[in-house]
Amino acid sequence: MSIPFISRFISSSIRSKTPKFHFTTASITNPVEQYCIHLEKNDPNIEKTLTRIGSKLDPSCVKEVITRSTSTNQSVISGIRFFIWAGIQREYKHSSYMYNIACKVFKIKKNGYLIRDVIESYGLGDKCVVDVKSFKIVLNLCKEGGLVDEGMWVLKKMNEFGCRPDTVAYNVVIRLLCETGRMDDAVSLMEEMGLVDLYPDMVTFVSMVKGFCDLGRVDDASRLFKVVNRQGCTPNVVAYSVLLDGVCRDGKLEKGLNLLQEMENEGGVCAPTVVTYTTMIRHFCDKGRSMEALTILDRMEGCGCAPNRVTISTLINGLCQEDRIEEAYKVVDRMVAKGGVSKRECYSSLVVTLLRVNKFVEGEKVFRRMLVSDLKPDGVACSELLKRLCLKEKRVRDAFVLYNEIEKLGFATSIDSEIYSIMMDGLCFDNHLLEASKLAKLMGQKSVQLKAPYVHNVVKYLKNHGEMELVSHICKSTLARPCSFSDFKSKFGRILYQRHESLDCDILPIFGNET
Repeated sequence: MSIPFISRFISSSIRSKTPKFHFTTASITNPVEQYCIHLEKNDPNIEKTLTRIGSKLDPSCVKEVITRSTSTNQSVISGIRFFIWAGIQREYKHSSYMYNIACKVFKIKKNGYLIRDVIESYGLGDKCVVDVKSFKIVLNLCKEGGLVDEGMWVLKKMNEFGCRPDTVAYNVVIRLLCETGRMDDAVSLMEEMGLVDLYPDMVTFVSMVKGFCDLGRVDDASRLFKVVNRQGCTPNVVAYSVLLDGVCRDGKLEKGLNLLQEMENEGGVCAPTVVTYTTMIRHFCDKGRSMEALTILDRMEGCGCAPNRVTISTLINGLCQEDRIEEAYKVVDRMVAKGGVSKRECYSSLVVTLLRVNKFVEGEKVFRRMLVSDLKPDGVACSELLKRLCLKEKRVRDAFVLYNEIEKLGFATSIDSEIYSIMMDGLCFDNHLLEASKLAKLMGQKSVQLKAPYVHNVVKYLKNHGEMELVSHICKSTLARPCSFSDFKSKFGRILYQRHESLDCDILPIFGNET
């Protein structure tokens, strides 16, 4: 419900500090400039003037305007009000990304008082237009900033502006309370909803269940199911899955299995999904009961729910952690035969898991078997193996040879860019300069830059061996744009900066004319 405006619209004409010039916003076509000029007026009712501008809103425009509104405390308030106003416009809606941006720009997390100040600013002079939608945007800022007390204050303040909070508004604050462990306050707020003829919905219910489970109050979470049923709101698979996860985290795996059985019996909106089954498998594997987790896989398939890669990776990891490698192979073969998860995905997951549980020899064997079979390992598997060869096994030349094999098969683009820097560092340290030269050229062709932690060491190794041409090549590919020697100093370190006169002359054109 809107409230009448409180002040008259002031002139849109703006005079510069220099009296020679005079212009109006009508002559300005840039939407950002138009909005910023109106915000600078500090009109107590900026919403009306902003609406009259009629310029198109988009995320980049909103971001630019709020960024430019942070020069003074008063302009920050105007900037937040612009953000609120923009969010209720018909043709535009804030994304979660924009709420994140706004919290960073206005430093909401550290300056919670801004929330109160902006609400109070609506009451200055005559009354401004502010409605339930406006308050919801403020509440979402509180949620993004983790401001619990401010969120509760805003919720109670709504009535003073003739705005009746709805279930969505209550849910935002209840979720905030649950996420910060203030469950007793959340319960009180949920009870308050009933006093104002509002009813908690499934969003409320799920937030409460998760909040109780996060605190280990699983019994309280379970009791909520009875409450919600009495209110005619049937729990769905999301609510059941949250409770099931909480029960298992509490170490009550058998109770979790009973809950899973209840979901299977209920069916419909309560039927377990791949996420539900994968959660159960993960908890059993975490407890060292991977063989029992296999029975959950049987149960899952029996209910017509196909496992995905996460399910298989979770199960393989549990089996390998318990040194049940043969069983892991059987799971892979079983999944490949059923066709639910591709052979490439299954074996890539197996490689990654074997490497992470320190079964390196076995992992390398599976990887090379994949290459021979023309079964391309994915980017994670390639990166994990190359990184392990370089850092832990100290076989950097073998890593480079293996990389060349991957390159020939045409899927080196999936490799993490950091791996190139790790290989280059290792090749230079072990004095494999021919391989380092080849890798440097490949990095140049692929526009892969040497990562900052490795630049200093690589250049130092090469300089010590008189490889100035290679130093030049690496510097050129690492610094993609012209830069000054001060930039060079920060990138390559003080030692090289002090000795730049000894560098090969081919490097000098990369930089500006500074000396």
